[in-house]
Amino acid sequence: MKTEKLTRWVIVSGIVMVALVSACVALVSVCSAQEPIVYPSKGQGAEQVEKDKYDCYQWARQQTGFDPMQVPVAKTAPPQQKGGALRGAAGGALLGVAVGAIAGDAGKGAAIGAASGGLVGGARRHESTKDQEQWAKQESAGYQQQRGQYNRAWGACMEGRDYTVK
Repeated sequence: MKTEKLTRWVIVSGIVMVALVSACVALVSVCSAQEPIVYPSKGQGAEQVEKDKYDCYQWARQQTGFDPMQVPVAKTAPPQQKGGALRGAAGGALLGVAVGAIAGDAGKGAAIGAASGGLVGGARRHESTKDQEQWAKQESAGYQQQRGQYNRAWGACMEGRDYTVK
């Protein structure tokens, strides 16, 4: 049971990463805003630029609680998967056998139960997929919001050190 949850967590974390990358590709302006461009407007040398970037990274991380150097991790657990056509068909078939046995034709009852159970299970699976997609979108939006706050703090720090930040 724990292995299934761990496997599901790893798969869903992968989905979140794909969603983040997809969002990045789809929203080029958002992604380009994630990596600000810095110009040393007072003639700062390369060594000073790197020192200031690092100092501002530390300050912005402390101010926002966000570290862009860390791999994104889901903040909430993914929604539980529901149903599935095969699972629904199996459950429906079992119920159909019982009902069919009472009516006198267990085989026919099993077939009817499997068909209806498969439809119900398929509908539940579709709903589960939609729930997981919505969850991935929310996780991605939360990441984008945190990254934006970090970028604003980092940019303010760099501007305070006489850099032009775009």
